[in-house]
Amino acid sequence: MAANVRFNNPKTLAKPPGYTYVVEATGPNRLIFLAGQLGLDMDNQLVGAAGDFRAQAFKAFQNLGLALAAAGASFKDVVKINNYLTDMSHLGILREVRDEFVNTAAPPASTTVAISQLARPGALFEVEAIAVLPAKAAGKSAAKAAAAKRKVKARRRTRK
Repeated sequence: MAANVRFNNPKTLAKPPGYTYVVEATGPNRLIFLAGQLGLDMDNQLVGAAGDFRAQAFKAFQNLGLALAAAGASFKDVVKINNYLTDMSHLGILREVRDEFVNTAAPPASTTVAISQLARPGALFEVEAIAVLPAKAAGKSAAKAAAAKRKVKARRRTRK
């Protein structure tokens, strides 16, 4: 996790179950926005039997992990998740599945919404996330190179 990310549950609010109210990132960071993930396998088919919320939620979080890895991130870098359920009675199962993946020591800020349906027929759950990573080393090198270039130009001006 980026060192300049702070998790805060204000004492003025009731303690949240498994998420953080305020996540603050400052300084040069990489923000990674991840599209909503469903419980789809590599054949683009919903996993589990029809109506199997746990199987779909687990696979959606696995897919989110794969998307994070593609950006060089992991669940420990996630600062915000949004959960969409077609049936709020599955909230307990969602929490169990989520806690197998997210950083429970510093859980991300989280929103869970019940909706009438998802874009994919038969889908019961979707999760999206935002992750914060430190600035890439290449970006630091580019910044150093630009600073060095400015110094050279300044020296040239002083010599004239």
